Amino acid sequence: MANMLAVIAAGDLSTQAVLAAEALRKAAAALGHTIQVEVRSSLGVRNTLPTGAAQGAQGVILVGSGDLGEERFAGLKRSAAALDAVLRDARAVLEQALATAPAQAPAQTGTKKIVAITSCPTGIAHTFMAAEGIQQAAQALGHAVRVETQGSVGARDTLTEQEIREADVVLIAADTQVDLARFAGKRVFKSGTKPAINDGRALVERALAEAQPHGAAPAPADGVAVGKAERAAAQRSGPYKHLMTGVSFMLPFVVTGGLLIAIAFALGGIYVFEDSQQGTLGNALFQIGAKGAFALMVPALAGYIAFSIADRPGITPGMVGGILAANLGAGFLGGIVAGFIAGYATSFLNRNIRLHKNLEGLKPVLILPLLGSLITGLAMIYVVGAPVAEALAVLSAWLKGMQGSSAILLGLLIGAMMAFDMGGPVNKAAYAFSTGLIASQVYTPMAAAMAAGMVPPLGIALATKLFANRFTREEREAGNAAGILGIAFITEGAIPFAARDPLRVIPALVLGAALTGAISMGIGAELKVPHGGIFVLPIPNAVTHLAGYVVALVAGTVTTAVALRFLKRPVSSVVTA
Repeated sequence: MANMLAVIAAGDLSTQAVLAAEALRKAAAALGHTIQVEVRSSLGVRNTLPTGAAQGAQGVILVGSGDLGEERFAGLKRSAAALDAVLRDARAVLEQALATAPAQAPAQTGTKKIVAITSCPTGIAHTFMAAEGIQQAAQALGHAVRVETQGSVGARDTLTEQEIREADVVLIAADTQVDLARFAGKRVFKSGTKPAINDGRALVERALAEAQPHGAAPAPADGVAVGKAERAAAQRSGPYKHLMTGVSFMLPFVVTGGLLIAIAFALGGIYVFEDSQQGTLGNALFQIGAKGAFALMVPALAGYIAFSIADRPGITPGMVGGILAANLGAGFLGGIVAGFIAGYATSFLNRNIRLHKNLEGLKPVLILPLLGSLITGLAMIYVVGAPVAEALAVLSAWLKGMQGSSAILLGLLIGAMMAFDMGGPVNKAAYAFSTGLIASQVYTPMAAAMAAGMVPPLGIALATKLFANRFTREEREAGNAAGILGIAFITEGAIPFAARDPLRVIPALVLGAALTGAISMGIGAELKVPHGGIFVLPIPNAVTHLAGYVVALVAGTVTTAVALRFLKRPVSSVVTA
């Protein structure tokens, strides 16, 4: 078994670089070897090779052109390859590199105890795929592992105090903010979910080599020191992660409120909200949904954006700013602005306010919430609230008035974004935009986003049935799982197929999803619930223009399947090529 390295320099082709890395990892696994892949693109460096990685490697593959950091590999056998060549046949590229590389197994290290937490904004696919990737990688490396998943239904397989105490390293693979108070004094390594999914082995090895102590072991009266370390860690996170943390906490309010309102209309009719309906069950459900769950959407969004930046002291200023944004008519845009103002203001205050150690306990419960809320509230009322409200009103009016070609173009864009990276940043940007507009009673983008997000796995599942000769036996079996994920609006079900043949599969997925989004927007379909797939369609008033909406979903699914038929080669020709 050989241990290989690879560096991919792809410039603006970040998606192709990630898919090429995945293709190299799968080829190495199929050949019984290991490979660590570093990706360099315009988005930065991902999966950086650990210091000293060249010492235990038999060769390095340099893919693409640009800054590959070749000085790290002095004395190591090198081979060069084009990005297209890796995407076309990663196995051949790897075999060529192995032909002249000495195959020696790296020295095995002792068994380690690893505890991990995985979490993603929606808490569904990526959370559990990352957990599986870490578990399989740790077991393959001979280490003991326990993974806690913080998904949409809460924490599962919660780590015990004893497990944390005995662990050699804590691995956090999350796209949202995770509370690290339990791990003070432990060696902690942070990552997103993608590295765990794409190359769990490399992530585990990096965690063992690069994890750093998190704060200091907490003394009985030193909880404030732990809080400072938490906020410092949050400060290093990017705005996208803070936004996704807020969206993840907002989603349950949107789903609950939308379903309750839909059921209320089903029971009491379209005038169920009027005073004449008071005392009826339908009116009660409407009150719970519209004035309860929906009223908390924007405060939850703002509060947990601030929490991601400033930890717990940021929640109160964030929620205060969020409720002000809602009252000022600034909606979800105002909530986002309020959350960032509250988070960064509270974090700044926490770093710069110095008190005697006997008074430090006043900061998280009195001083920071009070001053943070004051700054955020005044900023919302006197500075940003009114302009953001005007901007949201213009955006809402434009979206509600969309007809014809403009609506179709927006639907095309939303649909293409939902299918482009299947749960990645582009997908999440379209989804967060569509979800946030629900708070402003703009429901057409949400309908387009959900239908388009269902198309990639459904189209693949259909193609594996209709055009079986384009897929291997394993892919045909995986098509059944993709279909189940598709009807539940879990776009990530298409990832394995796209990773194996990206240049043919991704265009087919984007084509079908864009068509679905265009039809959905073109007919003016509205969806009041941001998740659930086909399971919410039978609920009265959850989606309008239901027949046309189903047609849009079917049209996109069939289009993707047919496109796969023409873009993918028969399996026999793939094998013999």
